[in-house]
Amino acid sequence: MWRVDPSSDKFHGYKYSLVYIVGGERVIGYDNGEGRGDHRHYSNRMEPYKFRGLKKLTEDFYRDVERYREESL
Repeated sequence: MWRVDPSSDKFHGYKYSLVYIVGGERVIGYDNGEGRGDHRHYSNRMEPYKFRGLKKLTEDFYRDVERYREESL
């Protein structure tokens, strides 16, 4: 997570990339790559993500990691 100047795709002033990798493959990711805005990856899906602060971002990411691990048992 980095503090950046606010922009049209990073209006909140943060750039971030959180990723959970299994077997060399991204299975969960939260990021706001250039021009894409806030979004999340879960398995093969990508969907918009509503950024509500760094604490909530981290909580949501870890919740998805736990969910993925439980589903993979």
